[in-house]
Amino acid sequence: MTPAQNAPQTLAQKIIARASRQPRVEPGQIVTCQVDLVLMHDSSGPRRVKSRLEALGAKVFDPSKVVLVSDHFVPATDPESAEILALTRRWAQEQQIAHFYDMQGICHVMLPQQGHLQPGMFLVGGDSHSPTGGAFGTFMVGIGATEMTGVLATGEIWIKVPQTIRINWQGQLQKGCSAKDIMLFLCARLGMNNNYKVMEFGGSTVDAMSMYERMVLCNMSAELGGKTGIIAADQTTTDWIRQTGQPVAADALSWHSDADAPYEAVHTFDASTLIPQIAAPHSPENTHPVTEFDQVPVHQAYIGACTGAKLSDLHMAAEVLKGRKVQPGTRLLIAPASLKTTEAAAKDGTLATLTEAGAILLPTGCGACAGMGAGAIANGENCLSSTSRNFKGRMGSPESNVYLGSPYSVAAAAVTGYITDPRQFL
Repeated sequence: MTPAQNAPQTLAQKIIARASRQPRVEPGQIVTCQVDLVLMHDSSGPRRVKSRLEALGAKVFDPSKVVLVSDHFVPATDPESAEILALTRRWAQEQQIAHFYDMQGICHVMLPQQGHLQPGMFLVGGDSHSPTGGAFGTFMVGIGATEMTGVLATGEIWIKVPQTIRINWQGQLQKGCSAKDIMLFLCARLGMNNNYKVMEFGGSTVDAMSMYERMVLCNMSAELGGKTGIIAADQTTTDWIRQTGQPVAADALSWHSDADAPYEAVHTFDASTLIPQIAAPHSPENTHPVTEFDQVPVHQAYIGACTGAKLSDLHMAAEVLKGRKVQPGTRLLIAPASLKTTEAAAKDGTLATLTEAGAILLPTGCGACAGMGAGAIANGENCLSSTSRNFKGRMGSPESNVYLGSPYSVAAAAVTGYITDPRQFL
């Protein structure tokens, strides 16, 4: 039986319907969508799609709808990296890409900081953490180089309409807990095989979050195995857009799921009962409360990546580190997510607090999270990181161990030299 035309819909359904020029769409339906914006970076971008487009005799469908960011191979550490960056710059010029951000920050942070997102948009990105954009009420998915070639040539992509899982968080987070702890908890509770599902976040806890924290929820929907993450737009969303200097779309606040939307499942959690979480090697799913880790030594504490080096993340670390020192024998490395982040942290005194404690500042970029540049770890070393993944060998030697935690927890470990409950420092 065909659903009534006025039957309730999820936010994801509504955005896909608009992008596919359909009055409505249903889960499982295959439609072709017009893409509002494309995000690429130096690792998955021109070096992957340039030759494919040339073989097709195709050019970029609309250079004004492409955002290109160099963030993985920056700054170049060897001739190969330098050539990848040079190719990226040449391609941006050849294709007249207006929105090319060269060594200015990580793509998933640059996109919202530069005001490229509006609620209701349908976007694709050449990176698995592209769902970060869903924090702004958009439908944004990560795709591979073959699909990206098709999008660049045509401005369209097909999609099977996904089911949506609603995740509600109610109540106030404890001091020392953050969106990162929520997502690590969910990786353990819901698993990492929620394949082709939209993870829609809501509830009073999410309503009270800053945009930076909402970005963490959607970013790590990738770790849940989801197709994307999404959060309905509200006043916090529109305030962010305005502060970037961009006008807010007239229909921005109309993009939300209907009251009786057909969710595949609904999960509700109490934020007030959550304590800091740590993911042990070698999976985000291997998460446990910080209190279950007994004197695990930390050789390197790393605050970086799209997940964990935004301005709010640096503020969390500074709150723990203020007036304290990094433990001898433990190194604390910090790679701010963008130049704007570094500038703001310098202006408000956060950088001074971090460096006075003994933190070492690294260049802006994906760096150690992607196994590139400074921050690699050696055989037998343990690293506690604010990044999103701790797969074996991701940050260096396959004989090393990566643990994941919030910036609070990473900073606390830097102070004590072992995995530590950060609440004692707050």
